[in-house]
Amino acid sequence: MTDQRMLTGDRPTGKLHLGHFVGSLENRVRLQHQYETYLIIADLHMLTTKNTREDIAQVSENARHLVIDSLAAGIEPDRATFYLQSAIPEVMELNTLFQNLVSVPRLERTPSLKDMARDAKKDEMPYGLLGYPVLQAADILCVKAHVVPVGKDNHAHVEITREIARRFNHLYGEVFPVPELVTSDVPTLIGTDGQGKMSKSIGNVIYLSDTEAEVRKKVTGMYTDPNRIRADIPGKVEGNPVFIYHDVFNKNLAEVADLKERYQAGKVGDVEVKEKLAIAINLFLDPMRERRAKFESQTGLIDQIIVEGTEKTRKEVQQVVFEVRKAMGLTGAFNSIRRKAEKYRKANPAAYPVEG
Repeated sequence: MTDQRMLTGDRPTGKLHLGHFVGSLENRVRLQHQYETYLIIADLHMLTTKNTREDIAQVSENARHLVIDSLAAGIEPDRATFYLQSAIPEVMELNTLFQNLVSVPRLERTPSLKDMARDAKKDEMPYGLLGYPVLQAADILCVKAHVVPVGKDNHAHVEITREIARRFNHLYGEVFPVPELVTSDVPTLIGTDGQGKMSKSIGNVIYLSDTEAEVRKKVTGMYTDPNRIRADIPGKVEGNPVFIYHDVFNKNLAEVADLKERYQAGKVGDVEVKEKLAIAINLFLDPMRERRAKFESQTGLIDQIIVEGTEKTRKEVQQVVFEVRKAMGLTGAFNSIRRKAEKYRKANPAAYPVEG
């Protein structure tokens, strides 16, 4: 373990799925042994698209899902610090200070923000959503993270963080490391319906917490080559979601190669291809199910992990905010005013009688 830090996380909008695993979680599991790891439960980010009282009421339960899904996937509780974003108000102070280091046109060039607004069925982009990358910069820099493993959608956001860090350091002195982006080998996983990426809001997902039966049912209903109406018709492998999943999750490479060859020759049906995919995905998820059962059996453990992590992180962030205010001269400004106020009070004791 080095003295360098990793920061990443998720919005508490539901359970994690296979797309989360290949997009970022797999890298988190790998990198936790190389970096001091901070994993954010980003409920303030959630408010940019989900901010009803009903949405907010689900934060605590969804936070538990995020943590237990992460632990089941292989994050070790003694190597990672989970924390709830909204419980650290200093992050919002950093967000306010960073807003002045980036322009509106720069934020408007972030393509994923428009996609998020569209997916949330927003006719107009909320101010908070436009500033999403600025708050994300506050998340990353508040613990002075050196690396950020994220999915494809967040690449542009992390670049804005890098720009803000460089701009702050240029204006006020070296306070922040400029974080590096860690990309995934599978940046985006197509949904089971073949229509865009795997997404909770669309429902085309296989969750890390799905049972064997749920996986089989979802795989059976997966989109495949629409022009292949019989098993003896040669099918397309390239771009076929079923084979994309085989390539990612089926560790039996010889089986995958055989299925592809027979599929393209019209010598295997979709039923067999999907059956073997369901088996492969369940084998992939079985170790997670074992770890999940272990953590779920300890009532209150997940809540304790979140509380301890949040308290630890807040102390770290408070120190960083102190450094930021000092570097900017904000602390000095108020201290100067306070010193003159104290002189005035001493010069006018009748107006300020000593209590007691």
